[in-house]
Amino acid sequence: MSGNTRSGPTEAPIPAFGEMLGHPRPLWMLFMTEFWERFAFYGIRWALVLYIVAQFHAGSASGEEPASRTYGAYLALVYAAAIFGGYVADKILGYQRSILLGAVIMASGLFMIAIPDERIFTFGLATVIVGNGLFKPNISTMVGKLYTQGDPRRDSGFTIFYMGINAGALIAPVLTGWLAEQVFGSSGMPAYKYVFIASGFGMLVSLVWFWFGRKQLESIGLPIAGREGMQIVAYTAIGCLLAIPVTWFLIAQLGATALQYVLTAMFVGLCILLLTEGFQNGPVARDKAIAMLIIFAFNVTFWMFFEQAGSSFTFLADKIVNRDFGSFTFPVAWFQTVNSIAIITLAPIVAWVWVKLGRYNPSIPQKFGLGLVFNGLAFLLLMFALSSLVNVAGKIPFWTLVAVYVIQSVGELCLSPIGLSMVTKLAPVRLVGFGMGGWFLSTGIGNNLSGIFAGYVSGESGMTTASALGGYTFGFWALLIAGGILLLVAPLLNRLMHGVK
Repeated sequence: MSGNTRSGPTEAPIPAFGEMLGHPRPLWMLFMTEFWERFAFYGIRWALVLYIVAQFHAGSASGEEPASRTYGAYLALVYAAAIFGGYVADKILGYQRSILLGAVIMASGLFMIAIPDERIFTFGLATVIVGNGLFKPNISTMVGKLYTQGDPRRDSGFTIFYMGINAGALIAPVLTGWLAEQVFGSSGMPAYKYVFIASGFGMLVSLVWFWFGRKQLESIGLPIAGREGMQIVAYTAIGCLLAIPVTWFLIAQLGATALQYVLTAMFVGLCILLLTEGFQNGPVARDKAIAMLIIFAFNVTFWMFFEQAGSSFTFLADKIVNRDFGSFTFPVAWFQTVNSIAIITLAPIVAWVWVKLGRYNPSIPQKFGLGLVFNGLAFLLLMFALSSLVNVAGKIPFWTLVAVYVIQSVGELCLSPIGLSMVTKLAPVRLVGFGMGGWFLSTGIGNNLSGIFAGYVSGESGMTTASALGGYTFGFWALLIAGGILLLVAPLLNRLMHGVK
């Protein structure tokens, strides 16, 4: 699971926190707050495209393409909103209040999408996006503010927090899938609204947990001096309410293709700004900025294909994967747990491998290239399964999709953990925040393209073995070529990075 972290300027001395298991006590409060927020976020992930097809397209396979495009646009705007949410916390509201307001808005959106009306549903998604933009980047920032820059516990603190992300993402689809398919519905007719309601309650738990636990933070994340009054909170809330219909327009009216032009224009503008600053700061800063932007472009490609998990892979699991084990049918939702289990299991192994390699440890561009290649290998396995392992019922073996998620997780571990750290080292000093924005935006662009690609995989008549094979063959070659190019140009990028590891 991709976890977003931001780093803000040091504003006040860090309080002398009490410790729990060797870390500042507030870390564990933030861990559980994030656990429940990720429970809410990933609780709905598996169900969104299936619900859109069932509820708004009468179950017709022709609804798969618009469902995938909506899902991709939703994910893209979640990442874009993080840029604005970080700015609000930095300059206007403070981190604690941003998290609380974001939690309230996000919970409201999750309950809204449970209402079986397409307009209300898309307004609910827009509300979740705006709330998540205030919540997600800022709680990660709070973790960083518990430690001094030189504190040796800092990296392990973020690792613990990252486990909270994956623990929430692991449990959510299991519980929400059980509620939808076993308690209130069946595997043939899931009761999706209970998925969204359960996620809404999970978000409320996150809100309450942080509300009562924030006293532990003392001065960390308090409102900006001179802006302690509730009036500024009211103005920010009004701004969020005004942002919701704008976000709704981008999802429901503009559409994924037009949204891609908007996101690309934003990204080009941000690149120009970063390059201009880099050129003004001399050749070293210029070279670092160029290297960072090149890697951003490859980051788009990675997430375009990785994020099939919530769209085309869901349709694949539902229609083409053999999930029957005697009288038991493996729920579609449970496939979403494989990535979290793989990350939790493999992260220490991958970290050990990097250390063990010593001076042969791959550079940042090489690790990104390996991430793309592993992602491509997952698609190669799908090509093999769809061309050689299809049974008489038109199904591929269960283990193949599980293995795809595991292989993709290895690729994620090669790429995602180092992305934000890379930005802090390569971005022009005065524009690190914009560099972070570029990382989020490149990921968002990839997510939007993932929805467009998933629509292509399904086609106008819905996913078939042939359409999946054609689409995933393209995915394999795109990732393999991109990864190969990045590995080839890695020495050049290393020179542009001027010793940054």
